[in-house]
Amino acid sequence: HVQLVESGGKTVQTGGSLRLSCQASGYHHSAYCLAWFRQAPGKAREGVAGIGTNGVAAAADSVKGRFTISVDNTDNTLYLQMNDLRPEDTAMYRCAAVRACPTVSLQPNMYYYWGHGTQVTVSS
Repeated sequence: HVQLVESGGKTVQTGGSLRLSCQASGYHHSAYCLAWFRQAPGKAREGVAGIGTNGVAAAADSVKGRFTISVDNTDNTLYLQMNDLRPEDTAMYRCAAVRACPTVSLQPNMYYYWGHGTQVTVSS
């Protein structure tokens, strides 16, 4: 049974940093493409950053240079390091996984397994 559990979200001030974690069980990260998505109230779900099974990563233009996705295969945890946070980064952040994807993707319909999310709020 595959399960993804996010943690690390909280309220921070503009310019602050956070690291989100996504702990997986029921499979090993190394065989799956992984990604972070976010959704703010009244807005569509947005792909933030993703990483493929070959380690190639991709990030949305809105977070390039500020957010970094990484995987620790020793403890099966996906991370999202977020620096220079802005009020527009406020959203529910969810991790997602899919087995054997052809390439890293930030399209939500490419992913099969989802966590319940962790809330990030950036105050101005």
